[in-house]
Amino acid sequence: MKAIEELSGQVGTATACRSLGVPRATLYRRRRAKPALPAATPPGTRVRGKPPRALDEQERQQVLDVLHSEPFGDKASAEVYAALLDQASTLCSIRTMYRILHQQQEVRERRNQRRHPTYHKPQLVATAPNQVWSWDITKLLGPAKWTYFHLYVILDIFSRYVVGWMLARRESEHLAERLIRETVVKQGVVRDQLTIHSDRGPSMRSQTVAQLLATLGITKSHSRPHVSDDNPFSESQFKTMKYRPEFPDRFSSFEHALEFCGTFFHWHNHEHHHWGLGLLTPATVHHGRADTWLPWTPNSAASSAVVFSPRTAARATLAFDAPENLRRFLLIWTSFEATLPEENTPYWAVQKSGSTTQRSSSCLTGWSPKAADFSVIKDTGAGAAAPVRLAGRPN
Repeated sequence: MKAIEELSGQVGTATACRSLGVPRATLYRRRRAKPALPAATPPGTRVRGKPPRALDEQERQQVLDVLHSEPFGDKASAEVYAALLDQASTLCSIRTMYRILHQQQEVRERRNQRRHPTYHKPQLVATAPNQVWSWDITKLLGPAKWTYFHLYVILDIFSRYVVGWMLARRESEHLAERLIRETVVKQGVVRDQLTIHSDRGPSMRSQTVAQLLATLGITKSHSRPHVSDDNPFSESQFKTMKYRPEFPDRFSSFEHALEFCGTFFHWHNHEHHHWGLGLLTPATVHHGRADTWLPWTPNSAASSAVVFSPRTAARATLAFDAPENLRRFLLIWTSFEATLPEENTPYWAVQKSGSTTQRSSSCLTGWSPKAADFSVIKDTGAGAAAPVRLAGRPN
């Protein structure tokens, strides 16, 4: 909004809002917003004055002495209040008794009860390929009703790379054992390096698979009982496959399903630009080639980027809280390089800059560049600066 206010004084409110993609109603509503309360008195923290009928310290001590006395030491405040009424005496209300006891930390559950600690959802963290794998089995519809083909898939959660898959006519723990063994050998996994996560299906919990993992020195992990979303990477990968436009309603034969799976997994590993990987392919990340795709060396300490729009003739600077987030921004931006229009057509471009800190951001996953995301620093002439195109990915 600050950028719109600065620009509206030069080109008008309607033009500024239209250029930055912000509705004018939003701007007017922000202008009419109520002033914020002073920092010293935020909402809900106003100090309440002492009521005129409140007990003084002497009276409060008298109430405590009665509650601690022999007849009432083991009785609830309501029982004490009722007993005092029978004696034609009253000190205060029941609620006041509880309030005084609470200030003295004398109100608690008298029985020994277990205090449950704060529950934290278990997590598996991977910082490099071949540290954590996720595997699952899905069914593919066959040529006739009640006929299925079973697809076994093992996915590396760090790189989203499908390290192993197998298509079979049935689900079997022995087939799963063979797939895991062959994949471990193919990826060169050593003992105590890998954790394999899966749901609680019969093949996953079988003794055959458990003995294999114990022999190979692989840690076994399962989803929590009755929790359906504890294996999200495999489920998301299956959704990507089944939402492809070429995915058929049914497979006419086993060979047809095998051909489709081979084509799909090659596309998924080597051609699919994954949002969770900064629009890199799983093969690029899995084989350690991600650094060579960065716009500049990964050791660069720059954490800001200058953005220029020839359409509005405005230059802006984006600053990020870490160089890694800037590089992710540039990776996402570079992915749009192939779809940019011809020269001399309005578009946003990025170039490396110094340490200006006009805007901070730390979460860019799923973000797409829009004019409204940028804050305008100053209005330059249309010919004052030429848009700078980032160098494309290396061949």
